[in-house]
Amino acid sequence: MLNAILQNTRTTLKHVALSAVGCAALLACAGWAQSEDPKPTTTPGTPAVHAKGATMKLGAFSISLAVKDLPASRAFYEKLGFTKLGGDGKKWIILKNETTTIGLFEGMFDKNLLTFNPGWDHKAQALNQFDDVRDIQKQLKAGGIVPVKPADENGNGPDSFVIVDPDGNQILIDQHVPKSGK
Repeated sequence: MLNAILQNTRTTLKHVALSAVGCAALLACAGWAQSEDPKPTTTPGTPAVHAKGATMKLGAFSISLAVKDLPASRAFYEKLGFTKLGGDGKKWIILKNETTTIGLFEGMFDKNLLTFNPGWDHKAQALNQFDDVRDIQKQLKAGGIVPVKPADENGNGPDSFVIVDPDGNQILIDQHVPKSGK
């Protein structure tokens, strides 16, 4: 039974990872499509590249799972080799297994989310240069993607916004660090 659960989990994680790559490419393309700057140049299968050579930097990627019982979920994922990276351990926890990061959130989200963290690398370490959450939001809005929960575009500290892909998957762009001084 455990082998069947592990196999289903591996299959699900593979599908989520493939979906995440597709979402990242979609976000990158959409962000530049209607920009005021010169049009992007793209090659099928690659992220949109601005004429100046820059791509949209979404930061660290993780999956945020809405769970019903945090201790039971934590125990399950620890059996898969995940270890605690952060969180309060009462309502949410961030777990890591090599370069894979998942967040378990009890009672905080109504459904699972794909999550990007501008300003963080895959080890949750702050980056010196990154695309600010407000700049990403502006690029996406210019490309016709309107957040369902927008960030405050006048702020300069940590903030977040949520968009929904064409299939109804929620994507959280969640910045935990102040605006970059690029």
